[in-house]
Amino acid sequence: MTAPRTPVVFIHGLWLHASSWTPWLDLFREAGYEPLAPGWPNEPDTVAEARRNPELVADTSIAAATDHFREIIESLDQVPLVIGHSFGGLIAQKLLGESLCKAAVAIDPAQIKGVLPLPLAQIRSALPAMGNPANLRRAVSLTRGAFRYGFGNALPEQESNELYDAWTIPAPARPVFQAATANFSPRSQAKVDTGNSARGPLLLISGTEDHTVPDVTTRATYKQYRHSGAVTELKQFAGRGHSLTVDSGWKEIAASVLLWIEEHQL
Repeated sequence: MTAPRTPVVFIHGLWLHASSWTPWLDLFREAGYEPLAPGWPNEPDTVAEARRNPELVADTSIAAATDHFREIIESLDQVPLVIGHSFGGLIAQKLLGESLCKAAVAIDPAQIKGVLPLPLAQIRSALPAMGNPANLRRAVSLTRGAFRYGFGNALPEQESNELYDAWTIPAPARPVFQAATANFSPRSQAKVDTGNSARGPLLLISGTEDHTVPDVTTRATYKQYRHSGAVTELKQFAGRGHSLTVDSGWKEIAASVLLWIEEHQL
C-alpha cells in the first residue's frame, strides 16, 4: 500500500496570482508531495478574471486571509508543510506559530510585529498601496514601473515586464497598512507567536536585492525568534529580488527549499 503524500500548501503574496506557483507545484509533485496553491479569499481562478473584478478582494485583512488558509489546512487529511512568499510568508509564520503545520518556509516575508527596520526601498515599494489613505479598503493594481521597482529590480527590464503581464493582479491594500502600523497596535494582525518552542522548523529566505522586503527586514524577522527553542534558519540569496519565486531563477530557490525539507526529514 502506497503511503499518503505529504501536502504542501503554497500561499502567494500581494499582487501575484495563485497560479504563479504552477512550476513549484509540478516540481514538488515530482518530488513526491501533494502540493496545492489556493488563492486568497474571493480570488478568482484566473489572472484575467482577477483583473476584471478587483472589488472581489478589496478590504481583505491579514486575519481574514489567515482564517481562510487555516480552514483549508484543517480540511486536509494530513498536517501539511506551508510555503509562503511575501505576505504569504507572514501568514505561513502565523500558521506555524499556531502549530497548524509540520514546518514552514517564509520567502521574503512581509514584516511581522516587532520588526523595526524600515528601509527607504521598502517604503517606496509600499507607496502604490499606502500613498493614498483611501486605498485602505480598496484593491490596488501595480503599474509596470512599480512592479519593476518592487519585484523586478534585479531582472532585465524585459523579464520584469513579462512577469508583470503574466502574473500580476489587483491586491487588497489593507495588509500593507496593517504591517506598516503593526508596532503601534497592541492587537496587530501582523503579530506572530515567535516564542513557540513546540512548533515545527521554520526557514526564512531573503533575496539580498529585494526592495519590497529588504534583506535587513528578513534578518530582523529572524532575530524575533531568538527566544524560541524550535529550529529557525535563515538563507540568503545574493543578487535576488522580490520576484525570486517567479522569475527565471525560481528553480534555484525551489531546489533549496526541497533540500531543506529533506534534511529535516519532513
